Amino acid sequence: MTELTVAALQLALSDDVETNIKAVSELVREAASKGAQVILPPELFEGHYFCQVEDEGLFTRAKPTASHPSVLAMQKLADELNVYIPTSFFEADGPHHYNSLAMIGPDGKVMGVYRKSHIPDGPGYEEKFYFRPGNTGFKVWPTEKATIGVGVCWDQWYPETARTMMLMGAEILFFPTAIGNEPHDPDLDTSRMWQRAMVGHSVSNVVPVVASNRIGKEGAMTFYGHSFIADERGDYLAAFGREETGVLVATIDLDRVKRHRAAFGFFRDRRPELYGRLAQDI
Repeated sequence: MTELTVAALQLALSDDVETNIKAVSELVREAASKGAQVILPPELFEGHYFCQVEDEGLFTRAKPTASHPSVLAMQKLADELNVYIPTSFFEADGPHHYNSLAMIGPDGKVMGVYRKSHIPDGPGYEEKFYFRPGNTGFKVWPTEKATIGVGVCWDQWYPETARTMMLMGAEILFFPTAIGNEPHDPDLDTSRMWQRAMVGHSVSNVVPVVASNRIGKEGAMTFYGHSFIADERGDYLAAFGREETGVLVATIDLDRVKRHRAAFGFFRDRRPELYGRLAQDI
C-alpha cells in the first residue's frame, strides 16, 4: 500500500511578511510533526490580500523567485523537515508580474514554478491589474510517493484545470486560495460553491483534493476559511469552518484511489474527438 500524508493550513494573516512567515512556519512544523509529507499554505500568505484595490505602489511587494522571502523561508523549512511545500507568492520577472507558486522539495530546492493560469477581475478581486496570465501552462510535480497537481485559487473553479492536471499524471490535487465575501453583494456567500466546485473535481476525476484558505478580516473583506481535505469520492477526511486556525492532516491510500479511478471508467470513456469546442476562443 502506498500512502501519502497531506496537510492544509488555515490562519489569519497580518500585512507584515515576517510575522506571516513565522505564523505559517509554526503550522508547517505542526503538520510535519503529525506526519505530513506535503504541506499546503494558503495563497499569497506573505501579507494581506492586496488585490482588493488597484494601487501601483503595491507592485513593490513582488520579488523574483530566488529572492522572495516566503520562498526562501519555506525552502529552509522544507529542507529541515524533509517535506514538500507548495509556496504561493507574488513574483516579479523583469517587467512582468505573476501570481506564482514555487514547488519546494524536501531538499529545500525549488523544483519549478507554476504561474496562475486564470486571473480574476471583479470587485474585491482585481487581480488583472497586478498579474499577467501564467505562461507556464499547468504543471504536475513528481514526489517519491505520488505525482501531485497544484492550481491556484481562481484556477480551482475551472474543470479544465483539474482534468488537464489529471491527464498529465496527477494523483492528488492541491489548491491554495484566498477567498471570502463578495463586496458587491453582501448577501452572496460563495463558500458552499467554492467547496462544491473542488469536490466536483474530486468526484469527476476520482482524485483526492486539498484546499487551503485564509480567515479573518482584511480591509473590506472577510475571508471564510473552510479549508478541507477530500478523498477520491468527494467525502471530507478533514475540514475547518470559518474561524479555526490550525492544521488539517489526512493520509491517502493511493493504491485504493488508483483502483477506484480505474473502476469508474471516467478516463476510459472520455471522447476527446468531441471536445473541440473547448479549445475555441468564442
